[in-house]
Amino acid sequence: MKVLKFGGTSVGSVSSIKTLLDILKEENKNGSKPVVVLSAMSGITNLLISMAEGAAEGKEFTAELAELERRHFEVVKALLDIQNQNPAYTRLKIHFNQLEELLQGVLTLRELTAKTRDTILSYGERCSAMMISKIAAQHFPDAMFVDASELIKTDSAFGNARVNPELTDLLIQTFYKDHSDKLLIVTGFIAGNDAGQITTLGRGGSDYTAAIFGSALNAQEIQIWTDVNGMMTADPRMVKKAFSLEELTYTEAMELSYFGAKVIYPPTMIPAFLKKIPIVIKNTFEPEFAGTVIRHDCKSSSLPIKGISSINNISILSLEGSGMVGKSGFSGRLFSLLAREQINIILITQSSSEHSITFAVQPNDVEKAKFLIEQEFELELLANKLEPLVVEKGQAILAIVGENMKQTPGVSGKLFHALGRNGINVRAIAQGSSEYNISVIISATDLAKALNAVHDAFFIQLTKTLHAFCLGTGNIGKTLFNQLNAHRDFLQKNNGIQVKIAGISNTRKMVFNADGLPLDSWEDELAQSHHVADLKTFIHHMKEMNLPNCVFIDNTANPAPIGFYEEVFKSNISVVTCNKIGNSASYSQYKTFRDTARRHGVDFFYETNVGAGLPIIRTLKDLMSSGDRVQRIEAILSGTISFIFNYFKGDANFHDVVKEAQEKGYTEPDPRDDLSGKDFMRKMLILARDAGYEMEAADVQIDNILPQTCLDAQTVEDFYAALKSEDAFFANLKDTAERDKKVLRYIGKLENGKASITLQMVDENHPFYMLSGSDNIISFTTDRYKDRPLVVKGPGAGAEVTAAGVFADLINVGAN
Repeated sequence: MKVLKFGGTSVGSVSSIKTLLDILKEENKNGSKPVVVLSAMSGITNLLISMAEGAAEGKEFTAELAELERRHFEVVKALLDIQNQNPAYTRLKIHFNQLEELLQGVLTLRELTAKTRDTILSYGERCSAMMISKIAAQHFPDAMFVDASELIKTDSAFGNARVNPELTDLLIQTFYKDHSDKLLIVTGFIAGNDAGQITTLGRGGSDYTAAIFGSALNAQEIQIWTDVNGMMTADPRMVKKAFSLEELTYTEAMELSYFGAKVIYPPTMIPAFLKKIPIVIKNTFEPEFAGTVIRHDCKSSSLPIKGISSINNISILSLEGSGMVGKSGFSGRLFSLLAREQINIILITQSSSEHSITFAVQPNDVEKAKFLIEQEFELELLANKLEPLVVEKGQAILAIVGENMKQTPGVSGKLFHALGRNGINVRAIAQGSSEYNISVIISATDLAKALNAVHDAFFIQLTKTLHAFCLGTGNIGKTLFNQLNAHRDFLQKNNGIQVKIAGISNTRKMVFNADGLPLDSWEDELAQSHHVADLKTFIHHMKEMNLPNCVFIDNTANPAPIGFYEEVFKSNISVVTCNKIGNSASYSQYKTFRDTARRHGVDFFYETNVGAGLPIIRTLKDLMSSGDRVQRIEAILSGTISFIFNYFKGDANFHDVVKEAQEKGYTEPDPRDDLSGKDFMRKMLILARDAGYEMEAADVQIDNILPQTCLDAQTVEDFYAALKSEDAFFANLKDTAERDKKVLRYIGKLENGKASITLQMVDENHPFYMLSGSDNIISFTTDRYKDRPLVVKGPGAGAEVTAAGVFADLINVGAN
């Protein structure tokens, strides 16, 4: 036989009760007559508590009592045939009259004892079980209401009574023997003492009732019907990627439940655990789903952990001082004091030096605990042998749980890497000797972020989510969004990465969405946004959203975002940028960015600073990190100038070729940033710095291509006018090169700590002679690549390749 327990949501409405009856009909088809344990209707227990506590304070309860009656009467009216309604109404009305008398007594006396409270709360289960037994009888004539207070016997610790297992088992077994042909509908949560007074079984009491009956009757299994698909890998309200676990051991389920998983309460499992009876967590609203089985002998799992549990509001107290060191019995004295006063300790951690103890309690216990400790250790505090007690509120516990942790190396490392990478400070750590659980105390404000980061780290069969905040919606920004949209499925399948664009800003508006902006309609979302663009506000909101695995993407050529990079790094957010201004400003700023990113465990990727999408920065970093030494770098790193000189031949006009380059998106907004050599200089400077040279912009010697009149032009339009007037100058350069069978090349060189950029005429024997289109080329001569330099060549400009470089940097952040 089976024991089926239905929670408050499963009996909370007409539709859910119909579903419950359907479940019982399926059981009946299989010839099974389960014992059915019922909770109060959802919300009713809270309503009863409110009435009782309000009455003790002198508050009227008539309206709440009317609401209680209305909810039960509505179910009777909807689900019972008319001829069967009056007996149910009568029985319910008797209960409500008794309840009213009790509440009136509390109101008169202005006193609510634990015994009276238990009696008041019992009406929730008694009303629901009686009512549903009447409804069930229309489908199952053998349905029978059972008041568990007559069968489950406890002591008189009202509110959380202790069960007498021997007497209880005997009473249940005797009762079941006499009524095994009946469908028993049993009240959950309530019990009775030897004097026949009502007691309650504490939090999770209805689950406990089911386990007690299951153990007494040696049930085949105990089913807990609730409103979720079994036990999840994490709280689905905070971790959207949480999924149901197929099975758990009793130990794993107890650990998860103790640290916040609300599906089942740990004491519930003890009777089942002792008899090795499987507990199945099922969803009333999706009964076909298999749910989670909690059993003694789980099959082996490849997962290092089974789940991540959490308690989202705790307080911690820390006691330290020399008076604790080597003082035998100190901890016993402390925790015996708290135990005597019924203060539950959630977690304890003590330094190996015995100099400090930190422990966590519920927030409503913290002031009482503080008073008791300061009273108990008054002499030690006055003698300065103990430091003043430190209380920290607004904390949370995150715990990873799983029996495989014991035999899987690196679990704690993965946990703390995921937390550290996301800037989550760990206040205290505790790990049991069983190695089934590692618990950390963190700020409650970081809990959702921490749960998602840790979930991504451990459940590698799921995609890792990156939350990107993007500045700039020009050619590069738009192209990046198109590429991300087009390759979304590929990224998930091959890289296990999902990129959500959580924020976008241009110079006019900004928009945010923690769930990710739609990449096929982001322009509409941005246009309809009411947020006026403001860079400082954008950065602040990105930090305030506190999402895991964040990346700040700067797709601008604007100096303003650079001023926020350091703040972003300090917020444990990685930066991907195609903006060269930051790395090519002062060397101290360049070094600060690198050092800050490293210190906060995040990435700073800027591959597109040099050579657009070409792997130039990455190649140089790989050479340097492997111990190679750069002897010389020669390069053409301006795709713009490369394009211009490759097409500036024959009858071509220099002005027209520059104009065409800008129209194709190869130039900066102001082409002089390219033609003046300034943009090229930035790239050479970044390469020099990445090669290990402490170099400033002034140290790069630049041979200007443009005459001074072009450089002095006030606007871009004026620049083009000046350029046209200098046709003869450029035509002379072209004719001279063609006469000597050479081509014009603007070449950068780094050697012996000196960098220069010069316009050269090279013949067909030079490796840069055959360059075409907007290609870039770079040659690395190193200790290892001395005789035959390492050459990287390819497109060095254009929105597609630059966006692809940003894309690649983003994926590398995900890989880390």
